[in-house]
Amino acid sequence: MTMRGIRGAVTVDENSQEQISLAACQLVTEILSQNKLRVENVGAIIFSTTEDLTAAFPSTALRTRPAFRFMPLFDTREPAVENSLPLCIRVLILANIDKKQNEVRHVYLGGAKNLRPDLNNA
Repeated sequence: MTMRGIRGAVTVDENSQEQISLAACQLVTEILSQNKLRVENVGAIIFSTTEDLTAAFPSTALRTRPAFRFMPLFDTREPAVENSLPLCIRVLILANIDKKQNEVRHVYLGGAKNLRPDLNNA
C-alpha cells in the first residue's frame, strides 16, 4: 500500500452546525466508499472551511463516530480569496491505498462540483 492524498469538497446552504456536520460526514463517507477505503487505512483527515462557516468545526461531527474517535482530525481556515466559492468545506484525506495516484477517486459534491472537474469522480 502507498500513502495517497484524496481530495474533496462540498458546499452547505447555510452556516449552521447541523449543515456543516452533515456535509462533512457525507463527504468523508462518499470518499471512503468510492475508494473502497477502510477507516483503519486512513492516517489523518484535514478539513478547511471558508471564512463564512463559523457555526461548527467539520471534524467535530466525525469525532462522534466511534471509528474516528482516535484518528488525527484537523480543521483550518481557508484564505479569503476574491470570488472564491462561499460556504465551502474542503477535505484532504491521507490514506494507505492500493491505487495509483491517477486511480484515486476525488469527490466534489453540491456547489463544489465545478471546483476541480478534472478530478471529480462523484
